[in-house]
Amino acid sequence: MDPRAFYDELADRYDLMYADWDASTARQGRALDALLTAGLGPGPHAVLDSACGIGTQALGLAALGHRVTGADLSPVSVTRAAREAGRRAVALPVVTADMRALPFEDAAFDAVVCADNALPHLLTPEDVHTALAETLRVLRPGGLLLLSTRPYDELRRTRPRSEAPHVREGADGRTVTFQLWHWHPDGERYDLELFQLLPSGDTWTTRTSSTTYWALPQERTAEFARQAGFRDTRWHAPQDSGFHQPVLAARRPAP
Repeated sequence: MDPRAFYDELADRYDLMYADWDASTARQGRALDALLTAGLGPGPHAVLDSACGIGTQALGLAALGHRVTGADLSPVSVTRAAREAGRRAVALPVVTADMRALPFEDAAFDAVVCADNALPHLLTPEDVHTALAETLRVLRPGGLLLLSTRPYDELRRTRPRSEAPHVREGADGRTVTFQLWHWHPDGERYDLELFQLLPSGDTWTTRTSSTTYWALPQERTAEFARQAGFRDTRWHAPQDSGFHQPVLAARRPAP
């Protein structure tokens, strides 16, 4: 399943992967806000979330006062992100867009967030370079990229075949989410199968989705960023940033 179809199909139940999606949205927003403040000074800042999905990071940042624009390949996801913003009474303009062809003017944003393992959906060096070059283009000189992925240095060493189940307790019952990973022979890419068991009366309904990722190590990801024109690349570990994944901070050089 290509990434657009994967997230279109998942959009109505993406939040069920979290024990408490609202709390996670607020927590991730605070962690990213701290990185923005460290890199750019006090906000608010004009921020593009270039893979916003249903708004997990964008909503948290918007609630803290940042001027956030959400973009995502999945039209179903951005429609839900806009609906969630309305429910919270925060401003979040959204657009359906591929991160390899962003529909924004040059130097339009102070910062770009590309979080939650979005970049590894791109499976070739050419696509990764194109996406990072587009990100650089829409950043103002001195602007900041915050990009998070899974901890792929460790994951490529261990090649896990699954992720432990997560259980969400909701008003309508429990939802169980788990993943199976199928590594390709190259040792770099893997197919992910996402399973969700949803309560349905006295029984369960099973929903499945699948997609493919490129497990890029941190230094190779940083090198792609440098090749695209970014400077001052630095990884922030979860224990330091408070974000749930490693975050690469990189800057568009100032004149």
